[in-house]
Amino acid sequence: MTEETLEAYCLKCRTKVPLADPVPTFNKKGQPITRGRCPQCGTTLTRPGRTPAHENLAPPDPPERSGKLVIVESPAKARTVGRFLGRGYKVEASIGHVRDLLRSRLSVDVEDNFKPQYRVPNEKKAVVKKLAQEAEKAEEIYLATDPDREGEAIAWHLLEAANIDPSRARRVVFHEITRDAIEEAFANPRGINQNLVNAQQARRILDRLVGYQISPLLWERVRNRTTAGRVQSVAVRLIVEREREIQSFVPQEYWSISAELAKHEEPVPKSRKTFIAKLARIRGAEVDLKNEAEARQVVEELERSLYRVAEIKRGQRKRRPSPPFTTSTMQQEASRRLGFTAKRTMAVAQALYEGISLGDKEGPVGLITYMRTDSVHVAEVAQREARQFIQQAFGESYLPPHPPVYKTKVKGAQEAHEAIRPTSVFRTPEKVRPYLNRDQFRLYELIWKRFVASQMAPAELDTLTVDIHAGPSSEQMPYLFRVSGSSVRFPGFLAVYEEARDEDAAPAEGESPIDLPPLEKGDPLDLIRLLPEQHFTQPPPRYTEATLVRALEERGIGRPSTYAPIISTIQARGYVERVDRRLVPTQLGMIVNDLLVEHFPDIVDYDFTARMEENLDRIAAGEVDWVPVLKDFYAAFSQELEKARQTMQKIDLDEGVTDEVCEQCGSPMVVKYGRFGKFLACSNYPACKNTKSYAEKVGARCPECGGDLVKRRTRRGRTFYGCSNYPTCGFTIWKEPLSTACPQCGGLLVVDRKGWAKCYHCQEEFEIDSLPVGEAVSE
Repeated sequence: MTEETLEAYCLKCRTKVPLADPVPTFNKKGQPITRGRCPQCGTTLTRPGRTPAHENLAPPDPPERSGKLVIVESPAKARTVGRFLGRGYKVEASIGHVRDLLRSRLSVDVEDNFKPQYRVPNEKKAVVKKLAQEAEKAEEIYLATDPDREGEAIAWHLLEAANIDPSRARRVVFHEITRDAIEEAFANPRGINQNLVNAQQARRILDRLVGYQISPLLWERVRNRTTAGRVQSVAVRLIVEREREIQSFVPQEYWSISAELAKHEEPVPKSRKTFIAKLARIRGAEVDLKNEAEARQVVEELERSLYRVAEIKRGQRKRRPSPPFTTSTMQQEASRRLGFTAKRTMAVAQALYEGISLGDKEGPVGLITYMRTDSVHVAEVAQREARQFIQQAFGESYLPPHPPVYKTKVKGAQEAHEAIRPTSVFRTPEKVRPYLNRDQFRLYELIWKRFVASQMAPAELDTLTVDIHAGPSSEQMPYLFRVSGSSVRFPGFLAVYEEARDEDAAPAEGESPIDLPPLEKGDPLDLIRLLPEQHFTQPPPRYTEATLVRALEERGIGRPSTYAPIISTIQARGYVERVDRRLVPTQLGMIVNDLLVEHFPDIVDYDFTARMEENLDRIAAGEVDWVPVLKDFYAAFSQELEKARQTMQKIDLDEGVTDEVCEQCGSPMVVKYGRFGKFLACSNYPACKNTKSYAEKVGARCPECGGDLVKRRTRRGRTFYGCSNYPTCGFTIWKEPLSTACPQCGGLLVVDRKGWAKCYHCQEEFEIDSLPVGEAVSE
């Protein structure tokens, strides 16, 4: 190879130049390089790579290395792991991902087998440089990132970004940060699982192809900064379709009839035990009373009827505990019981997993197992410990004969993983409470109780169902009333924990406790009163974060690590708002959803998205290669994209004229959308370019100056209410104001809790439904 063929890039000249005075040598790592200078400016240049001139050169002796380097993701995890490993190990944190696709462009070569172009972000260059230096000095390198695809991908990127020799690197995986788990992991290291890396890489590329090619189209046709995500768009579709079901729902009237009854006694005692039974059948058919006239006709017949106990059914049934938490069920239960968002739940769980300091004696220790999992499997050692604890705390009767085995219902769940559980059941919530903040304690208590209950004996219930016949005579009784309930014979797991119901779920029939007088078959009953009640069918409820996570999981959309980011992203983009813990689509969300459904039906198709998840699972299992999966996807997607570019119409997001008047020219102001949301602009644009912030009035008056109260948001998205005369008046309040004035003092009423309002001035409380509709509080 001649001198002229060797080129290097000169930063000063900003071009490739022939290397002048080339000298073959080796760098500190023993890698072949050629040093020379720029023939134009004389700058010293280095060209990596072996040349024929290196053939007769002996590489330098490898540097002396000592010690063991362990790389994890976070400083908190590094502290906990380092404590268990002790001397001889140096634990460093990568602080998450160290490499990603370039933000400024697509960074995926669709013509070259979807080859990704990665770079180390500027904010991570110092971290990578330090890790590379530490790796060069270490005799052994252990990549101890999280035990899922994301963690595997981070480990792989660390090798590439820090230029770590794969022959000296080992991958260690543990599902809990305890001494035993870490010692076992380091005793059984392995190499990088490239199938898991490819699955994560394929997901990242899929999301980039969708986001970076649909988003510019939405910027042009809808508004600037509007973006689309592959899985997030499907979640928005679920919420939008539910909202349209609610909007198109037509309530249907129906009536129910219950009877308050008492056992017939002669003479009639002064105080009688009564009970309520519900009309279940009329002449053998289900009750179907469509209006008041039909209900009134039945009531008139029942008022003249005789009542008699027809049948008493007593029985027993067992109620089995729920399995220990997966990511999805933990997020759902934390939402129902604690009011946590999915993002908040995962942040708290991350801290519990990475390690909490339990004082000087024990130091930092991971309190729960890995919190991103879809498996309900429990390690045998954990089951043995749980059985020991249950026997000591509750007794032998609370132990099932054999440790329970749960099977996941989630398609594609990774059964090699474990459910979320405490790392030691003997670390009871009360023992660790002094070391946890409020959120950490509440979530740990929930996880601990759920796991302990899952290993306990079923509850035993006594059930009772009483059928009552009614009619004009003892021979003719066409009406069937029924009352049923249950009582706890043996609490079993209920002594520790009972799963909460969704807010919209009706109580299961026969689960409520009942208190009946002693009854026997054939006993006559006295009618105390009839209770006809009008009802209207209800539309399906809006999603909460809990029910949305469950819907995504049931449809096979997303995976444990994606639920929280999905929900956070669709709110951050302004497609969905969280109102009273319900997810409500915005106008922007509905418009973007409709465009995606029309022009990219596959992208937002539930089954198509679920099949893509299955393909990613197959890549992770080594059953298929990732490139053909991407090729199949992109072949159809690129056609849809080209067609959308030609046919997608421009949408005007203006919300029309408001009652606000421009101070500069007197023209009405209109609502516009900008980078940071809604704002008011003069309708006389471009002659008048006056704009001002948009404030949504809530119909209430400021108690301090009489100005309009308006809805505002903090930088973190939390809603509060403030005076429109700010900064002249600085009145603010977190609770939602009502337009009705306080009946007691005329002050400002705010929503205090569900169904109740409280006066800001006199502190009196009122049921919201009982409040008169009146004018807003005034100055």
